[in-house]
Amino acid sequence: MRSTSAVAEFPTLPGGASVGIAGLLVALLLMAPAVRRYAAGPYLWPYLVGLACAVALFATPVVRALAIWGAVLDLPAARKVHRVATPLLGGAAVYAAFAFTVLANFQFSRQLKGVALGATAVVALGIMDDVVDLPARVKLAGQVGGVAVAMYYGVVLNVAPEWWPGAFAINVALTLLWFLTVTNALQFLDGMDGLASGLGAIAAVFFSVAALRTGQGYLMFLSAALVGACLGFLPYNFRPGGARIFLGDSGASFIGFTLAGLAVMGEWAEHNALIALFTPVLILGVPLFDIAFVGIVRVITGKVHSLHEWLAFTGKDHIHHRFEALGLTKPQSVLLIFFIASTLGLSATFLKNASPRESVAILMQAGCVLAIVAILEGVGRGRPEA
Repeated sequence: MRSTSAVAEFPTLPGGASVGIAGLLVALLLMAPAVRRYAAGPYLWPYLVGLACAVALFATPVVRALAIWGAVLDLPAARKVHRVATPLLGGAAVYAAFAFTVLANFQFSRQLKGVALGATAVVALGIMDDVVDLPARVKLAGQVGGVAVAMYYGVVLNVAPEWWPGAFAINVALTLLWFLTVTNALQFLDGMDGLASGLGAIAAVFFSVAALRTGQGYLMFLSAALVGACLGFLPYNFRPGGARIFLGDSGASFIGFTLAGLAVMGEWAEHNALIALFTPVLILGVPLFDIAFVGIVRVITGKVHSLHEWLAFTGKDHIHHRFEALGLTKPQSVLLIFFIASTLGLSATFLKNASPRESVAILMQAGCVLAIVAILEGVGRGRPEA
């Protein structure tokens, strides 16, 4: 139910209208036929980033106004880091920017249709959750449905060779596990301003680089649309004075689902299964490590005893919470995580032409980086929660 008293507490976003109008004007300029023809070539990647960014800059204040009008707000709580009620639904703007850019510039492959339809289902479910707070089981069931749609269109991992008994069932199960893990990992990291959208942009950049190095232009340009959509949202979410709008479950789940889809759609190595596996794993190393590390710690410490408890559990025990417990400010914690994610992404880009020994060295280096993170998290876990 909409609360007029809650709406009255919110001032107009400082500079939001002017930035939004500027984004609209830039988007209209970029959609001009002459500009599109000029960009269709060596400038296509920055063009797609710019277009998606401009649309997100315009759409975010619009969505924020709708969220305030509908009182779709994230209220402060003991286990949350923000101190004032903040509008949700920012993910709708990120989704709109990505969808508009893709629809205007891409011929849909069968797999892209699957990822797009699955992501749309996940976004719709996320918006419902932002509005009415759905049970964890319902959200999981909806995510499974989105993955099923993607798999119906051929977005399936090819890890188990065809000659293995039950190879298809194994690949389907691994695909489902991959999508659910990445989607929820990004959701769990959406607990500090700018973190989920910034990680989405960083991961999409490195997917673009990896796609370029493997001759997959289609994926490189598709990743560019996600880079721009995330970057266009960041000025409203990662800013001095605190976020003016949050992604909400719709945004974090959309970014995670889309990144998972990009990883499955890509062919990251022709004859080296190790490189094909670890390229997307390293690019998404921070969220994957966080969900694994936190999950193991919660089980060992007895905080969760079942899948239902794990899905419903909320706590300040993720990587950004632990860095803050070490004495870092929230922006410092977010920037440190960005640097860690970028380091792992750089490692992934060097795998393509690495010899077997070099590949092992790169993976060991990435392991050392994550070991340092684990140690820091362990120290942060020993500090009392705020």
